[in-house]
Amino acid sequence: MRSVKSFIAAGAATLLSQAALAADMAIAPPPYAPAPVVEDFGGWYLRGDIGFSNQRVKDVHYGRESAYSQLTSFQQQSAFDTAGIFGVGVGYRINNWFRADVTGQYRGNANFKATDRFTGTAGGVAYNGIDNYGGSKSEWLVMANAYVDLGTWWCITPFIGAGVGGARVTISNFTDTGTNSLPFTTTSFASAPAGSKWNFAWAAHAGLAYSVNPNLVLELAYSYVNLGEGQTGILSDFNGVTTNNVFKFKDITSHDLKLGVRWNLESPQVYAPPPVVRKG
Repeated sequence: MRSVKSFIAAGAATLLSQAALAADMAIAPPPYAPAPVVEDFGGWYLRGDIGFSNQRVKDVHYGRESAYSQLTSFQQQSAFDTAGIFGVGVGYRINNWFRADVTGQYRGNANFKATDRFTGTAGGVAYNGIDNYGGSKSEWLVMANAYVDLGTWWCITPFIGAGVGGARVTISNFTDTGTNSLPFTTTSFASAPAGSKWNFAWAAHAGLAYSVNPNLVLELAYSYVNLGEGQTGILSDFNGVTTNNVFKFKDITSHDLKLGVRWNLESPQVYAPPPVVRKG
């Protein structure tokens, strides 16, 4: 009889312990998982740009400096027409605020006009004159650029940047038509074949980028570009007479406005789920 009672007591104790365990599991907290962690991948991208230039030149002058020694006054006005800009490049985004790329641009033919007005003396005789210049200019520009992205609001990211590289400046179709009053009114004409020159170039950039989707970004950008110098081929008159001199274009700069597109080649940002962790 005692053994039956002992068996019943052991069974009851076992049932009670199982019920308590089941109740404890029923009220246990759900698995805990911290917030997803964003992994910010760097990545390669391709880019393309189109735009237009607004160019200036500091000075256009004849290669033989002694030609200006008799002048008592000199004034020059010059201007370039707007020209198209076409560029491609490849770059790498290092993180969400810094990226760099290498770009190549063809800067189309910009028509050039300039006028010199001057006075001078020769043999004690005063004279005055005018020279009208015409021609066109184009460039190939290769640059290494770095940019800082300043934050993103509503998919819009302002950025600033700078670049250094080389510019191959070509001056074409140059003409010089002059009139002066020494010793009496005369007219002259000279022309020069195309001439090209490689220079160190640098630029400063600023703009806005708009993320269409994780892979496609549009840009509206401004660049100030210093293209260095340019020069014509050897100048000669209409009879073919030459003094083996050229015309030099000093300190060519441009205010560029461009519309660009960047296509990201790498995977966009992803959310990496952490391992499940239980409390208790």
